[in-house]
Amino acid sequence: MKAKLIMIAIKFIMGAIALGIGIWYLSSSIGGAAITYTSLDGFMNTIGVSDGNIASANGCFLCGYIEQLFTVIGNAAEMFWTAMVDNIWILMSLGFGIFLIIYTAKYIFDAAKKTSELDEKEKKLELAGWFDKVWRQGARVLIVGALMGALGMGGTAALRTVSNITITPVLFVGAELSMAATGVSDAAQCGALTTTSKNSDILNPILQPFMCVMGNINSVMLAGAAGGFSLMNYAWLGLGGGVLTWLAGLTLVLMFLIIGFDLVFQILSVVFKLVFLIIFLPLLLAAAAFEQTWSLANGVIKNAINMLVNSAIKIVGITLKVLITYAIVAYAADSYFPGPRDGYSAILPPLMGQKIENPNAQTLSVINVFSTCEHVATVDGEIDADKFKACFIAQRTQVENQYPGAFDFMDDGWEFLLMMILLFFLYFYAIKPKVDSILIAEGSEKFDFGTWAKDLGKKIWDSPRQIFETISKATGKE
Repeated sequence: MKAKLIMIAIKFIMGAIALGIGIWYLSSSIGGAAITYTSLDGFMNTIGVSDGNIASANGCFLCGYIEQLFTVIGNAAEMFWTAMVDNIWILMSLGFGIFLIIYTAKYIFDAAKKTSELDEKEKKLELAGWFDKVWRQGARVLIVGALMGALGMGGTAALRTVSNITITPVLFVGAELSMAATGVSDAAQCGALTTTSKNSDILNPILQPFMCVMGNINSVMLAGAAGGFSLMNYAWLGLGGGVLTWLAGLTLVLMFLIIGFDLVFQILSVVFKLVFLIIFLPLLLAAAAFEQTWSLANGVIKNAINMLVNSAIKIVGITLKVLITYAIVAYAADSYFPGPRDGYSAILPPLMGQKIENPNAQTLSVINVFSTCEHVATVDGEIDADKFKACFIAQRTQVENQYPGAFDFMDDGWEFLLMMILLFFLYFYAIKPKVDSILIAEGSEKFDFGTWAKDLGKKIWDSPRQIFETISKATGKE
């Protein structure tokens, strides 16, 4: 019994530490006190988007390490590519020579077998069929050889161009579509194509668009978390609401924290598939040269294209998940804070093209209070909580003198809390599996890097509990 209680305590402490670190990280990613954001541009500035480049958004706790990892892998890939283009033409030449010998011998044998029953005058060897297949195979080898630099041209520069025009669009188009869907494109863009040409890193075609995808996902996750922090701050600063409002805000923060963490590893699965394609591009091209000749090379290009298509589909699927989740939260927030639905929410940034539609005079007064106090309290791009509170109390008093109960919506924490709890379960048990079943072919992935990395992280984090269990069992046996 004592061991079980200790185990429960360890689990609780580790869980509290993990959630505490996550909440702190989200809070630090949103500059200043997250209270209200009446404009999308203001929110983008708050989360660190500079020069309108979504790739610079805060919130990606792994992106810095991934950039360093890509640098190491990129350098190794550069050496691998150089070794390939310097020596693989020898293997291709040997392969073509073996093909020529085997095919010629087989062609002569088949031709002799067919003409064995003919008269001596009728026997002749037709070379047109033989030449047709040989020159086609030779042309494929020469084209690939030229790309590899075997003819004094191409080489790693050509391979980099191939990766730029095949791999980059997958993440770049995915990022653009994602940004358009979430509405982030109204205030930021992806600068991947302009930065790619300035960088000679082999993995740059993946890294730059990847940062745009992460920036877009993080902006939505931080927007959802900002809504939770707003509710918590309203209650904490005594601006409205109570314990239930604070709990509703905490639930919203935790929901977007956990969902965002889950989506990060799903994106990593896509990225490392594309990393695999880039690193082994020389071998894939070499195999493609003999795709119609050797059975081992059959389907190489087809499989690579399928991997690209599946990666693009998965990015769309990931965006769809976060989009549906945020849309439901935005609908609820619009209905409760301040309500009724009019395209305005006092807690969430205006993503997804949200615009105020036909507000009444009371709603306009409420909007004006938040907008005015946000402007007054913003210092160097961050909101000062004390200044916002002083402004808000003064402004609210004036509005409530004219519209009594105009800010009573801030006490609707209980119903909103229940909705957020239900939405959390809805995401993992309905939205996520349904989107996956629609967009991602079942059984198409034999190895999912993101899932493996997430499971590894869980095992490492869970190691203190496992150590304690081992010690407890050993002590019990003694």
